[in-house]
Amino acid sequence: MRTRIILFFLITLALINPPITMQAQIEEQAIIVEVEGNPHEQKEYIETYFPTVEVLEVYDTLFQGLALRGKAHQLERLNGLEFLKKAYPVQTYQITEQAPINESVPFLLEDAVTHEPLSYTGKGVKIGVIDTGIDYQHPDLEKNYKGGFDLVDMDDDPMETLIEQGLPTIHGTHVAGIIAANGKMKGVAPDADLYGYRALGPGGAGTSVQVIAALEKAVKDGMDIINMSLGNTINGPDWPTSIAVNRAVDEGVSVVIANGNSGPDDWTVGSPATATKAIGVGSSTPPIKIASLYDSFENKKIELITLAGAPAWDLQKKYPLVNGGDGKETIPNARGKIVLVERGDISFTEKAKQAEASGAVAVLIYNNEKGSFQGGMEEEISIPVTGISQKDGKWLVEQIDAHTYWIDTEYQITQDQISDFSSRGPVTANWQIKPEIVAPGAQITSTVPGGYQTLQGTSMAAPHIAGALAVLKEAHPEWTPTQLKGALLTQALPLLDGVQFYEPIEQGMGRIRLSESINTATIITNPLLSFGKINTPKESHVVELEVSNISDKPQTYAFDLPEQTKGLRWYTPKSFTIKPGQTEQVPIELAITSSLLEPGLYQGWLKLTNQEQTFSLPYMYVNQMSNFPKAMGFELELAPFQEKIYQYRFYSPEVAEKITVDLYDPNTLTFQQTLVAIDAPKQGVVEGEIPLKSMPEPGEYIADISVETENEEIFHYQMNILIE
Repeated sequence: MRTRIILFFLITLALINPPITMQAQIEEQAIIVEVEGNPHEQKEYIETYFPTVEVLEVYDTLFQGLALRGKAHQLERLNGLEFLKKAYPVQTYQITEQAPINESVPFLLEDAVTHEPLSYTGKGVKIGVIDTGIDYQHPDLEKNYKGGFDLVDMDDDPMETLIEQGLPTIHGTHVAGIIAANGKMKGVAPDADLYGYRALGPGGAGTSVQVIAALEKAVKDGMDIINMSLGNTINGPDWPTSIAVNRAVDEGVSVVIANGNSGPDDWTVGSPATATKAIGVGSSTPPIKIASLYDSFENKKIELITLAGAPAWDLQKKYPLVNGGDGKETIPNARGKIVLVERGDISFTEKAKQAEASGAVAVLIYNNEKGSFQGGMEEEISIPVTGISQKDGKWLVEQIDAHTYWIDTEYQITQDQISDFSSRGPVTANWQIKPEIVAPGAQITSTVPGGYQTLQGTSMAAPHIAGALAVLKEAHPEWTPTQLKGALLTQALPLLDGVQFYEPIEQGMGRIRLSESINTATIITNPLLSFGKINTPKESHVVELEVSNISDKPQTYAFDLPEQTKGLRWYTPKSFTIKPGQTEQVPIELAITSSLLEPGLYQGWLKLTNQEQTFSLPYMYVNQMSNFPKAMGFELELAPFQEKIYQYRFYSPEVAEKITVDLYDPNTLTFQQTLVAIDAPKQGVVEGEIPLKSMPEPGEYIADISVETENEEIFHYQMNILIE
């Protein structure tokens, strides 16, 4: 029992997926541990008294820790060392995922005045990609690749996971191509220096410890910019990875992070994009041709859902439809037709291959449940494959059953729409607006091992910003990370949802405008205005706006405030003038009478104008209670190098009266036991220990987390957990 549990901890930490065998006892394994005191002294201690354990790396900048390698029984001997602290949560970080970058990149790199491509290419700027690794042998990347480190296998070869190592990955290579491809495809900064830091292993998952260690390694290697297209579900500013990101920025590195793909709900941005000093990036659409099916007789339009890895839908005339059922069998009479199949039982690829073999011109896969879905092809396919909703699929089945049915395709060019999947803010606890900026993340084709592939997600949006920062830094090498970020945010273009702006927590400052950022005369360092959470009947909150005039002439600015409404009063300077090269702190005060407003999340825009342009500044506040999650990210694992103590942790965005974790049988829903009960837990990361004797029998459970607030309201959250 002891060996099995300790190995479970090591295997989880090192992200090794195969089942534990006796072979695993004798093979070397790599782990990362956090230590108390000086990690260099602890390194010497381990090398002196445990010579069979190899110390691979020492981490002393963003966190205090060691990377170790040894056989399981050798590592087990470290159990009991007083300076070994518990590891950071074994919190899974997933890659956050179609116009080719040959479309989205020129869209961002056009000079606003001449409409010619920008002359800057990111030359001499070092960009670290913390991800699944990079295929540095790809012909579009090999010229720019300069090195890196593998935090999964603990070596200096950050290649993507190969099939013989587990579930292969492509994500980091796709991200790297968007940043700095320099071959058949051109990235945003094609002359930048690329470095890969593999923190996510087979299948694209990793741990907090690996991510933080990768950050530290990248900072020590002298990166100017770090891209992190990864995240978890913890919506809080002080989760360990978010803290590490802030420290990296303090060390002079710009850190760009994907906001997440859990939209369109609010409060879905996760760590480390919640970091205060990072640039959190949401997804918008580049100029893309959107296809939809259209029945002119019924005046019905059917939206198509892009499936990654399939050719674009490009049918130019009406085609007949045939019902392919579940797609398992050969589809008769399918030649020259569109095949409609239902999702389920077999993979999208198998359904598409069956239709392709039957001579179909295209495949429609309709959902077997309500809502949208995402997916992709696992093998090369020669015909378009796309998804549709369950409702539309059943409607088409009815038409096919009734008579010979033909349908046409309509096309519409669109751009600058916020992607539904893009995670929304705000951040709990400090109530910051995230994302801060958006960039193209929908339908992006970029480099992958062996070729090119179309993916979408905020993972694709973030590297557009990372590449843009490299171009901006080449243009202004003297600018700090704060100035670089400020210039990008100041000149972003607020996007419209019809006739009104998208909400601040959907787009932040708006879509990046790189040319305008390079040539900006004004930098607003903190343009996203959060007035926090209102808890008392009357409150007045002040945000200090920092405005810098970097032009060679005086600039006069004035506010155009929102209309004064019941319960709100705005107070700002009427106007102010800033001399060339000077910076002013400008107070913006919002007085709120809470009782005159409904509880909830409030947001909008302030207008700040000067002689040359109008700046739209998003603002936000939370009045009393709102629908934000009251507990997140419950984790439970064996304490490091322990066999009789489990440790738990979760995130609590506010002080609560009581938090209880009860376990239920997932089949019968009967109560099993109370696992954790805490009175008045603190705000932030809540953690503690549970003796092994108090743990339930191994198995699957539903954990019901109940949060009782000071207002005697009780909120419940459920999640499935596995206890081994």
